Parts: sequence; C-alpha cells; structure tokens
Amino acid sequence: QVQLVESGGGLVQAGDSLRLSCAASRRTFSAYHMGWFRQAPGKEREFVAAISWTAGNTYYADSVKGRFAISRDNAKNTVYLQMNSLKPEDTAVYYCAADTARAGIGTASMNGRRYDYWGQGTQVTVSS
Repeated sequence: QVQLVESGGGLVQAGDSLRLSCAASRRTFSAYHMGWFRQAPGKEREFVAAISWTAGNTYYADSVKGRFAISRDNAKNTVYLQMNSLKPEDTAVYYCAADTARAGIGTASMNGRRYDYWGQGTQVTVSS
C-alpha cells in the first residue's frame, strides 16, 4: 500500500505560479511512474502530466504543455508539479497518482485506470 499526500494548492491570480508536491509513504515510490490529474467542478477528471520512474521521460496534456513542469526527487519520495502562467481554467482539485506497472510514458499515461494509488487532492483556484 502506498499513501500519497498532495500539498501546495491555494488561491492565486491569473498569471501567477504554484508548485504542488506529492509525498509518498514508501521508498518503493522511486520504482513507480507518477502522474498528475485534475478535476474541476462538474467536469470529468483529466490528465495533466506524467513522469517515468527514472525521471527520464515526461508527458503533458496539450492544455498545460509549456506552462507546467513535472519533476521528482526519489531521495525525498516526492513528485512535483510546477505550474506557471496559471489561468482560471486551471482551477481544479489536483491529484497525484502512482503507476506501479510502469508501462511506457506517453498517451497511455492519460488513462486514469492505469494508476494504482491516488492521493486525496489539493485545491487550486485561479482568479481572473
């Protein structure tokens, strides 16, 4: 069992930046691919970004490409999501998730069913 705890959300203005963190409870975190998803009120959960267990490969949703950056520090059992140039449409609850099967990083990363463990989420609100 892996517990994931997100932090770093908050209320910001359009154009601001935030960095989300997701801390894992087990050192085996370093062996998992990790992803970030988000869910806005009244909408379905959507993929944001994914990173391989080595941090050598990343993949982003088109809506955040060039603005968001996913990274990880395996020594700290933590994955990050740096969010720049935030827009009101980025408002959502952000979740991190762990993929223990470690299939390839790419379009398949967008499928939430591939992830085995999920955090509780952290709220990000961007005002215009």
